[in-house]
Amino acid sequence: MRATGVTRKVDPLGRIVLPSELRKVYEINENDKLEIFTNEDTIILRKFRKEQACIFTGDILPNNFHFSRGKIVINQEIAKELLLELKSHFNKEN
Repeated sequence: MRATGVTRKVDPLGRIVLPSELRKVYEINENDKLEIFTNEDTIILRKFRKEQACIFTGDILPNNFHFSRGKIVINQEIAKELLLELKSHFNKEN
């Protein structure tokens, strides 16, 4: 993780302002959604990219599977469960 040297106060409603330089670099525009992650004492913000999110969980993970030219995205764990269900379903038909 890299320090930016920028600090911001939290307002009475719990909001902070992201510096315009960071918004430009990370292509964050008005009304864009940000995902919020935590790791011990760290808060991580990441631009939400719906096209990378699992259709079942909404998770954006580096190991998500992309099918049908990226139109269908499935979390790896969900894909394993789905595969087991499909195998079970097709075994019942035989």
